[in-house]
Amino acid sequence: QVQLVESGGGLVEAGGSLRLSCAASGRTISRYGVGWFRQPPGKQREFVAAISWNGLRTNYADSVKGRFTISRDNAKNTVYLQMNSLKPEDTAVYYCAARQWSLATTYEYDQWGQGTQVTVSS
Repeated sequence: QVQLVESGGGLVEAGGSLRLSCAASGRTISRYGVGWFRQPPGKQREFVAAISWNGLRTNYADSVKGRFTISRDNAKNTVYLQMNSLKPEDTAVYYCAARQWSLATTYEYDQWGQGTQVTVSS
């Protein structure tokens, strides 16, 4: 199994940017497709973005298209989520998740991190 640790969350003003990191350990991340999900206060967890195991395919929720970019650096065993033009409605706990050989799907991830809080002030 691969262990995942998110970092990079924090408090930012609307219009600002953050970059989240999902660092993997235990196994090389290169075998895994990785997704980012978020859970806003009082709401269910939702899909944000995903990248395939080979990096050739990405997938985004409509609400973040054009503002968020997912990428991976297998040499650093890390997947990133660059978040620009942040809005108050992006406030949530952000989780990364992984599944072997995944092709940037929105579901069926079986390894999860503990999450990192992102708060966007208006």
